[in-house]
Parts: sequence; structure tokens; C-alpha cells
Amino acid sequence: MCGIIGYSGDQNAVDILVDGLQSLEYRGYDSAGIAVFYEDHIQVVKAMGKLQNMKRIIEEKGSDFRSNCGIGHTRWATHGKPSDVNSHPHGTENLTLVHNGIIENYLELKEKLIEENHYRFQSETDTEVAAKLIDSFYLTHRDPFRAITQALPLLRGSYAFGIVFKDFPGTIFAVRKDSPLICALDDTGYYIASDIPAVLKRTNRYYTLMEGEIAVVTASGIEFFDSEHRPITKEIKTADWDFQAAEKGNFPHFMLKEIMEQPEVVEKTVSAHVKDGLPDLGVEGLSDEELKAFHRIIFVACGTAMHAGMVGKAIIESLARIPVNVEIASEFRYNNPVLYPDDLVVVISQSGETADTLAVLRLAKSRGCKTFAVVNVVGSSIAREADSVMYTMAGPEIAVASTKAYSSQVCAMCIFALKLALLHQPQLTEQVRLYTKELLTQIPYFVSAIVNESDKIRYIAESFKDARDLFFIGRGIDYALSMEGSLKLKEISYVHSEAYAAGELKHGTISLITEGTPVIAIATGDECYEKMISNMKEVKARGAKIIFITKYGAPGAEQISDRTIYLPHCSEIFMPLIAVPVMQLFAYHVSVLRGCDVDKPRNLAKSVTVE
Repeated sequence: MCGIIGYSGDQNAVDILVDGLQSLEYRGYDSAGIAVFYEDHIQVVKAMGKLQNMKRIIEEKGSDFRSNCGIGHTRWATHGKPSDVNSHPHGTENLTLVHNGIIENYLELKEKLIEENHYRFQSETDTEVAAKLIDSFYLTHRDPFRAITQALPLLRGSYAFGIVFKDFPGTIFAVRKDSPLICALDDTGYYIASDIPAVLKRTNRYYTLMEGEIAVVTASGIEFFDSEHRPITKEIKTADWDFQAAEKGNFPHFMLKEIMEQPEVVEKTVSAHVKDGLPDLGVEGLSDEELKAFHRIIFVACGTAMHAGMVGKAIIESLARIPVNVEIASEFRYNNPVLYPDDLVVVISQSGETADTLAVLRLAKSRGCKTFAVVNVVGSSIAREADSVMYTMAGPEIAVASTKAYSSQVCAMCIFALKLALLHQPQLTEQVRLYTKELLTQIPYFVSAIVNESDKIRYIAESFKDARDLFFIGRGIDYALSMEGSLKLKEISYVHSEAYAAGELKHGTISLITEGTPVIAIATGDECYEKMISNMKEVKARGAKIIFITKYGAPGAEQISDRTIYLPHCSEIFMPLIAVPVMQLFAYHVSVLRGCDVDKPRNLAKSVTVE
């Protein structure tokens, strides 16, 4: 959730930290702060609210406020409401730290620290407890490494820490457990960061910090150790994202830029997984024989990634005729799930660090299941721990609301479904070849045509921007699509929105439809089209205003809807890739028209690394 950045080198750390936090704000923006070695002490500057609030305080300090080493933090609040006091960094006279994660036993530790060490606490955070716990050990021997390694076993929960000690100027200690943290380097110095985008302006060279490892970062290098202080040698990795991909360019918002990038993302993701005109997962550790032997597929994910799994379920069951379950990661592992060795557990995550999804991955492996990850970030925790991994090609996605990552995940679902169909239904080989060709050559073109309808969709959005409640309805794969459209709208525009299977309306929900209630109806398939028309007439009779998303030439569309958005004709299994940009653009324009912060919606963060 929260974002961490640290730097030690020969450049001004203040500027580097602020710049890095700007690139990490998608991880949380309730407050921001930095701590730097300044003169003979550690100087902390922090403020509630957006990063700009902290930047103003720094500017008031003048050009002399410089340092060669420090740590920074942008916060998504967990323990303690957003405030200056609860903002990170936290510390004592001896040390200061930043934290991403949750210390679950912080109250127990806090009481002990008050009783035995007579500490006083200023904030409501669990992080201040961690700082004072480390300090309690440091006071006995003045050894940072020993203090950290003695404190860590007492902490239950997740953490990525960046820690500086007053007596060790120019040095950052970093450690992680269940929260992401990398180390990076360039010609000027060395970094720690939650994500690659934090340092991408300066370098694409980085190290992956593993669970329980400790990095000691100075201006002359990075040393890695295990918990017993034994040195570790690491390989430098190179991120294939470029700096421009993480910048807005001429777009007013990252979200719009990322919507517009979807034709390219679809093409890149699909082309990476096609060989000789047929689907090719291109993954290690999962042979065709193994893939064919699984009797059930279980998709586990959160939010938008789960909606991609729902699309995958519909396509796989339709083509390959294999049963598929779709599960919410945060619920799945606490329900004592029934898992068998011949189940394939597929976890889907943009960041590859989603805490609930990672926990399910570990549970599945402990139960003897084969695990397969669909992720966007190379070297992420899920990518490293899964038995096999399929990478989507979305590149860095900065806006909190996922758009191009969803499309790349749906592309992965399509490729996966076609591969399973090839193995389980060999009589469909030529049909699979045709599907693969369509996905590779036609779908990116159709997606491009839809994103270029942005102005038309904005015009429609103007008529519905003041709605208090809105409903999405669909059947089959369109219901899965409706859920993603509804999520996009409510998470960035704050309009209350719900998605329903259209046939379920008459079983209670239709009581919520009153005069003027907006309903977005999606009908991209032929089998249930007439049923959808009936459902639309039911809500129309009760005063609903209908936006209809359907294919060109759909009979009766203009007669029943108030606004109609037409989609190009393609195979029904690929319609979600063409229809979803319509809903993304609708949500985007409603949000802009309502004056919302599109890229940083309230209470949300991009990467959910705590349970």
C-alpha cells in the first residue's frame, strides 16, 4: 500500500526523495514525509495530505536544505487517521524509519514498551511501535544490525522497513517480510524503493530483496545479509519498462493515457504468447501433458483481477469444457477450501504483490496444488513463488483504477482458454487457429476504434454525471463485464453503482429502479440478446434511463435505449476486450465532470500489500 523510497549517494537526496515519492503516490496519498541526514542530526519533514503539502514545507527551508542520504514515505492510512502526527517517518532520538505493511501485535508490544522501557508514544500508528522496539535493542549495544535482527522476530504481520540511525550517517538499513522492497543503483548512488517506477527516471537496474534479508545501503554500494549477518551475493536485474511509459506525457491524467494505450497492450500481450499461429503460454514448469491432466481450474484474485478471472471462466468453460471456479482471494483461504492435487490454482495480480492473493498461492502450494501466476511485474513475489508464471505486457500502470492491466489480463485469459481448448478439444484446432489470428490481428484494431470514441462517450457521460445511483446489467460474459464497469465507476467518481445479472433483477433488485435511474445494459452476445431486451423493457417501464452497449446492427436498440454505443462485430469470446474501454471512458469522463481526482481516488491505493 504505502510507498517507500531511500537514497544514499553524491546527489541531493531531498530532491531525489521528493521525486521518487511523486512516482509512488499511487500507493497512497494520505500523507508524505522524508527524513534526511542534515548537519549533525536526522531532519524529518512530513505533512498530511497530498505530496504538495510536504513540498511546500521543504521549499520554505530554502536551497540550503540539502543532504546526501535519506528515506521517504507516502502513506495509505491503516493505523491512525491521516494527520501530521501519524505521518511517516517515525522514530526516536537514535533512529528513524518508514514502513509499508501492518504490525498485527502492535498493541501488545506497545504496552510492553511503555511498561518496561518507559517509552511515550505520540502517534496512533503501529509503525511507531516498530521504531521504538528496534530502539530498545539498539540502546543496549549500539549495533544497528543486531537491533534490527533482535526486533524482527517479535513483530507479527508484514513490513518493508527503511531505517536510518543517527550514529551512522549516510547509511540506510532495509528489510522486508510480505511487503515489496527493491534496491537499485545508478552512477550517482544507491536506492531502496517499493516499486521500480520510484527510480525509473534514474535507473532500470535493481536487486530484488527477498524475505528476511537485510540490505545495508551507503553511497559506495549495497551489501546484502541474511538474518545471521552472513553476506549474500545478488544478481543485478534490468527492468524492461522505460521512463516515458511511467509518465503522463500530454495527457491530463494517467488513467486516460493508460486507456489509450490498450490497443498496443493487447497486441503486445497476445503476440508474446502466439507461436506458429496457435496459442503458446510460453511458461516454464508447466508442460502440455500437465496442463491437460488438471480436472479443475481455480482462479483466485481481488477486485479487477478477479473480474478478469470471471471472463476467463466463461471462455474456458465454453471452449475447453473444464470446470472453473473463481474465488475472492481475501475470502478463499479462510474458508478451509477443498483443494485436490489435480487442481490448478491460477492467481492473478497486476503488481504480483497483492497480499491476499500471495497468501492463497502459499496455501495452495502447501496443499500440494500446482500454481500458475498471471502477473504484470517481473520478479514480484507472486512471480517468484508460483510454479509457473505468465507475464502480461501492460507496462507500468500508474493510475489507481486499473485499465490496461485488466485488458492484458483478459488477453491472458483468452490465450489460456484457447490453449486449454487445443489440448482438451483437438477437433477445434482449426477454430482455435482462427480465434488466435483474430485476437492477434483484428482485436487491437477494434480496441483502437473504441478508444477513439472518447468524445462521444464524454457527451453521454455529461447527461449522467449527477446521478446518485447507477446500475449495470448483463448476462453471461456480459455480467462479468458489468462488474468491472461498475467497479470502475464507483471507485473514481464516487457514484454508487451496482452490477447485476440481468435475469436477477425481478428477484428483488428491480425495486430500486425509479424514475430517471440510469441503467447501463450490455448485450454483446446473440444467445441472450432477446432476454436482455426483455430485461431492459422491465427497467424502462419503471422509469430507467438506459445506456445500451451492443453490436452494430442489433435489432431494436434505438427503440428501447436512451443512448446507444455500438461495438464492432467480432467473436463473442473477445467482446469484453472491445466493450471494456467504453465503460472505462464513461467512468473517466463522469469522474472528470464531477471534479474528482481521477488518478488518486480517495481511500484507495494501487498495490494492496496488506490484508
